[in-house]
Amino acid sequence: MHTDTERCVRAVQSKDARFDGWFFTAVLTTRIYCRPSCPVVPPKPENMTFYPSAAACQQAGFRACKRCRPDTSPGSPEWNQRADLVARAMRLIADGTVDREGVPGLASRLGYSTRQIERQLLAELGAGPLALARAQRAQTARLLIETTALPMAEIAFAAGFSSIRAFNDTVRDVFALSPSELRNRRPKTAVLTPGTLTLRLPFRTPLNPDNLFGHLAATAVPGVEEWRAGAYRRTLRLPYGHGIASLTPRSDHIACRLTLSDLRDLPVAISRCRRMLDLDADPVAVDDQLRTDPMLAPLVDKAPGRRVPRTVDEAEFAVRAVLGQQVSTAAARTHAARLVTAHGDPVDDPEGGLTHLFPSPEALAAVDPESLAMPRTRRTTFTTLVAQLADGTLHLGVESDWTETRAQLLSLPGFGPWTADVIAMRALGDPDAFLPTDLGIRRAAQELGLPSTPAALTARAAAWRPWRAYAVQYLWATDSHPINFLPV
Repeated sequence: MHTDTERCVRAVQSKDARFDGWFFTAVLTTRIYCRPSCPVVPPKPENMTFYPSAAACQQAGFRACKRCRPDTSPGSPEWNQRADLVARAMRLIADGTVDREGVPGLASRLGYSTRQIERQLLAELGAGPLALARAQRAQTARLLIETTALPMAEIAFAAGFSSIRAFNDTVRDVFALSPSELRNRRPKTAVLTPGTLTLRLPFRTPLNPDNLFGHLAATAVPGVEEWRAGAYRRTLRLPYGHGIASLTPRSDHIACRLTLSDLRDLPVAISRCRRMLDLDADPVAVDDQLRTDPMLAPLVDKAPGRRVPRTVDEAEFAVRAVLGQQVSTAAARTHAARLVTAHGDPVDDPEGGLTHLFPSPEALAAVDPESLAMPRTRRTTFTTLVAQLADGTLHLGVESDWTETRAQLLSLPGFGPWTADVIAMRALGDPDAFLPTDLGIRRAAQELGLPSTPAALTARAAAWRPWRAYAVQYLWATDSHPINFLPV
């Protein structure tokens, strides 16, 4: 979008927050870059230039605006609605892969050479993987400076910098302030809780929290997830340790409290919470497309801004999808809770009732199949899935190719289109995944006067593409019955 100068200028002049994260405005006279909705008086069009990423602005020598804080914009919705190389690379960078494994590790995950990845990222984003990771480290550093009382040396290494000098230089380059000056700008009323980080997760409006938090709460696995005092809370398995996230919906942001055993996991924890709540979506684009169907339009107008509830752990969700085959939500939660108690890693939660991390595929692969209270055919499905996840034959991650992974899932015993597509929708993040055989979807379609047979409904849903996963959320919302995972 950043190449459409006229459209970008209009968005800046109207201070349209919908475009925050889509592009960044760099002001040639001040050498500052802003989000489109920056509250200051817009510069003259001839003094504006536009970039697709904060990293590209920083590479070009621009510094972040202190008023609109462009590095805290919602992420571009492009990276969660596309499955090409650039989108998959961006999801991995947000998940901290470059900081942990370097650019060679990123390339290995994607199956391309480092040169190919750098060339494509530069062409589309104006910055390579190292610059994009550096921009993310700068944002992590600022969060730690502003929300903790940690010494600067600890913040530098927790944010992923290799030296104090690199940390100081980057903070000055990006924010035009030293780390100490950034800390001095913190509100005097800020309350700092040792070991806990409090931050705001921005999103594009509208956001309807009912289906999002309602679904997560309704399917919560005891010990791993809970709904407490208006917040959805869950444990997180992270690269360097574990954490607990507490997420509370507000009118213009999600209030997030993170307790981490290792602060190096902060950017990954934020990225996974944002992904679980689908906060980088563009609800206006989604709802406008779905409104073109006169049968869906009243549902969209009644409660716009529905998101797809996703997951913080793709392998965990796949296991839970299998446990939920052909049983009620309550039964699926019971099965999962037994596995958690027996095989999950224990955690301490002084603020609530969380007790365990969800078991890893390696731990589940060692489970005696005879101990599973499920039909023999589903035991086979379960044991085959966890064995392939544990040995790496099947990999589910933010970088997964949606089409190839569906094919892999469908080759497993006991996996049908419903199971493969619900994993594609909620674990892999495919915005166009669709569940025409789902009982709740078929019942809702019949009540609305839509075709209720899978083939006819699929044909009708072609007009909803590429947002059929969001149409599923609107259809599910019409069903007052408990969620049931019946198809396979």
